[in-house]
Amino acid sequence: MTERRTSVDTTHKMTGHDFERLSRFIYGHCGIKMPLVKKIMLESRLQKRLRMLGMTSFRDYCDLLFKSPEGGSELVHMIDAVTTNKTDFFREPVHFSFLTETVLPEFMQEGDSHLRAPYTVWSSACSSGEEPYTLAVVMSEFERLNPGFKFTIMATDISTKVLDKAKAGIYDEKQISMIPLSLKQKYFLRSKDRAKEQVRVTPGLRSLVAFQRLNLMDERYPVRPASLDAIFCRNVIIYFDRQTQYALLDRLCRHIKPNGYLFLGHSETVHGFDLPLVRTSSTIYRKAP
Repeated sequence: MTERRTSVDTTHKMTGHDFERLSRFIYGHCGIKMPLVKKIMLESRLQKRLRMLGMTSFRDYCDLLFKSPEGGSELVHMIDAVTTNKTDFFREPVHFSFLTETVLPEFMQEGDSHLRAPYTVWSSACSSGEEPYTLAVVMSEFERLNPGFKFTIMATDISTKVLDKAKAGIYDEKQISMIPLSLKQKYFLRSKDRAKEQVRVTPGLRSLVAFQRLNLMDERYPVRPASLDAIFCRNVIIYFDRQTQYALLDRLCRHIKPNGYLFLGHSETVHGFDLPLVRTSSTIYRKAP
């Protein structure tokens, strides 16, 4: 009786050392925590990159990232693969209601209307664009009812892949199912090919959002200090440890005007941090004057 031996295919398997190298870099560059329990997830997400590059080991992939001149260009693809980009139109709708019912009316009552600067908002982790386009919709509607109101929206993300999708503004029809019909008809165009069941944000609305790539872990942002009326940084800091959360929130606060607002995700808080913020409502904070 002969013994049968089966060979084990170790192609695209990540060793503990590979994971340590990658997770340490991801934390340092993106601020994202990668505990050991996420090893399988990270391996799965990066396997496609290895196949595309014709590599059979994560060691070679790490060497490409960290030792090769081509590592810089691959870094963009790696970040696209590992970042989470879950978002929806009108996600956490209480924030948009608070903005249009409380924040913007207050803004309109301040100062001389002829000298009033545009209301400036930063969607700081905009993903595929649903958040900044929602902001553009609600503020366009507020502008229609309040002559003299103007606004600007900056939208950033670390992932070039989702930014390309955001700039295109093309979505499946089911993604806008929660939007009132009157707003759908006004701000979205249905695809001429009905089999695709897609819509596109109107050119006018797309023109209201300025997209650019930005890493929130950078020490400096291309934004003047104390120049923003509101920052939306929702469902971002949950991926960071406490030290990184504080550093990020502290940087964001520097760019908010006195009495400006910071909007966080439903499970996020600034409790325990020494920041110039006052809680206004659940997950809504105002910078102290």
